[in-house]
Amino acid sequence: MDMVEPEFRATGVRIERWPRSLTKSGQVLIKKGRLELLTSYGRVIDSAPVRAVRAGKAWFTDEASTALTVNGKRYRLTMGQRDHHQSEAEALNGQFLKAVHGAGVADD
Repeated sequence: MDMVEPEFRATGVRIERWPRSLTKSGQVLIKKGRLELLTSYGRVIDSAPVRAVRAGKAWFTDEASTALTVNGKRYRLTMGQRDHHQSEAEALNGQFLKAVHGAGVADD
């Protein structure tokens, strides 16, 4: 059993691969230097080393959304689709971006 704590975890995340929604209540996990996008049932949608992921604020959206490129595929993540107020969702999105960008500059 893997007992390593994740560097970032969010549930209730809407994951879209333009132009369609893949899940309205998915999960985003960063653990051991890897990012995983998961369905609400835990099935892997996509996965890659965090250093190979590009992330930034999604254009024309609120502060709770991120544009993400994983393995050449573009996704849009919207945090806090369930059980979060807008300000909490925005803070969660900021934590996610910090985790992704922090992993990109960490030493080996």
